[in-house]
Amino acid sequence: MATDQIILFALFGAVFALLLWGRLRYDLIAFGALLAGTVLGVIPAEEVFSGFGHEATIIVALVLIISAGLVRSGAVFLITRTLIDSSRGLGAHIALMGSVGAVLSAFMNNVAALALLMPVDIQTARKAGRAPGLSLMPLSFATILGGMVTLIGTPPNIIIAAIRQDSLGASFDMFDFAPVGAIAAVAGLVFVALIGWRLIPDRGSDQIGSAGLQPYIAELTVPQESDLIGRRLGELDPEAEQADVAILGLIRDGRRRYGRSANTLLEAGDSLVLEASPEALDEFRAALKLDFTDKDRQNKLTAEGEGLELVEVVVPESALIAGRTATGVGLAWRQNSLLLGIFRRGERITEQVRRTEIRPGDILLLLCPQGRSAHVIEWLECLPLAERGLNVTADDKTWLAIGLFAAAVAAASFGLLHLPVALGIVVVAYVLFRILPLAEIYDHVEWPVVVLLGSMIPLGTALDSSGGTKLIAESLIDLTFGMPAWAILTVLMVVTMTLSDVLNNTATAIVAAPVGIQMAQSLGVSPDPFLMAVAVAASSAFLTPIGHKNNTLILGPGGYRFGDYWRMGLPLEILVVAVSIPAILLVWPL
Repeated sequence: MATDQIILFALFGAVFALLLWGRLRYDLIAFGALLAGTVLGVIPAEEVFSGFGHEATIIVALVLIISAGLVRSGAVFLITRTLIDSSRGLGAHIALMGSVGAVLSAFMNNVAALALLMPVDIQTARKAGRAPGLSLMPLSFATILGGMVTLIGTPPNIIIAAIRQDSLGASFDMFDFAPVGAIAAVAGLVFVALIGWRLIPDRGSDQIGSAGLQPYIAELTVPQESDLIGRRLGELDPEAEQADVAILGLIRDGRRRYGRSANTLLEAGDSLVLEASPEALDEFRAALKLDFTDKDRQNKLTAEGEGLELVEVVVPESALIAGRTATGVGLAWRQNSLLLGIFRRGERITEQVRRTEIRPGDILLLLCPQGRSAHVIEWLECLPLAERGLNVTADDKTWLAIGLFAAAVAAASFGLLHLPVALGIVVVAYVLFRILPLAEIYDHVEWPVVVLLGSMIPLGTALDSSGGTKLIAESLIDLTFGMPAWAILTVLMVVTMTLSDVLNNTATAIVAAPVGIQMAQSLGVSPDPFLMAVAVAASSAFLTPIGHKNNTLILGPGGYRFGDYWRMGLPLEILVVAVSIPAILLVWPL
């Protein structure tokens, strides 16, 4: 091996070892390797930061912003509000939720799709009296599967399309991944809904282990020209029951009506006094097109009147508090908030919680000043178990947000606009139409992922230009010598899938895609089937909670243990390989 190859293999070996060690965040590891490669002379100084301006990096950032706009507009809630029913059987619920999650993941970041649907799934499980862990893992796997279907569904697809552009002169189009990805996704969803969930250990309905959010008192106002005007207050009970909201009374002209006031005819400006959880309140408000009232009036209606509220949050891998303690980040003195408890993998931590190091997947129970919980959660970079409708849903812009995004996808699909340009126009439009506040645009970009991509792309390019990927490809060809084409593709898929189970799927795609191209060129066949095999395999991280961020996010809320994932994940990975290889050979012939 040449000196450059030895240095690059050592750098990638160090990156993989540090990622497996798990004590340092992946973006720091990748950026450190990039700088080391420059110092050691294997990456030209003028190309060291080229990855940050790479098309793949830009697309990932834009997709994250657009996903946030779809959340804020209420586009996703429009779907879940009408489809989710806690009275359904578990298998039917998983099939429906998984289908919704897969479709959403095809057109938005799959981590964002899970973040949207996870509170809905948990709330449905609570209403149905079953353990959230029975449905959260299938939902996570479904969102991962759905990302395989389109170019923008998951970062590995974006990376592979960009590598094809750089190596072969042409990228993949928006729906080139669909034939193979859809077959794998549908087969996986059928397995998850019929068989997979039965393989998950059931540790009881208290699996989430949380103290639980107490319903709070809130106020919603009947707007002008509302369809509710003239209806009796008691006639709203069916909608309230469906949303799990209790109607306590009515306020008119600033005065609380005596008793329940069930027979009172509603007028414009009336305020309904409700007892509900945040997500139930938003569901009820959006379903009946009610308005939120002034925050000061809401505070006067709180049951305890102490000006404090409890919130539950999930800790993602990129959170500020991940790997640190509440004392270490200054939660008390910086945000005037307290960490009351930690839930981790089925057990509660109750002693010295302020000094307990927080891990990705933990659930934190926080005590925050009234009205500041959203700021505290954002500062911690955590994910709320229940999204607040006040901060999320803007129903009057739902169809505008959907229409703008659909138009951009159509324009890119028909070649009218370059994909990054089309997505960039959507972001600008979201700001101009106030679907997404300008001040929040950069808050929704997952910067650790951007740094990872910007760092790994030059490293991958250097490995390819030095002949390192050719060396790996030749080794795999020697290993599979004499085997038929389907067997060679299977070996590539299994190796890529194994890496993705223990490493970041983006890093896996950056390394494996050039190897696939080199294997195809050495065999004298088309590289496209090999790239498709890498695309499916890089996204199929189902064996561990560290293989994909979605698996990490459900670790705490589902009450899972590390060894729970392979029970459903291993047969799912085998199934994905079994259906993908024939599909690849049929759609992308050698």
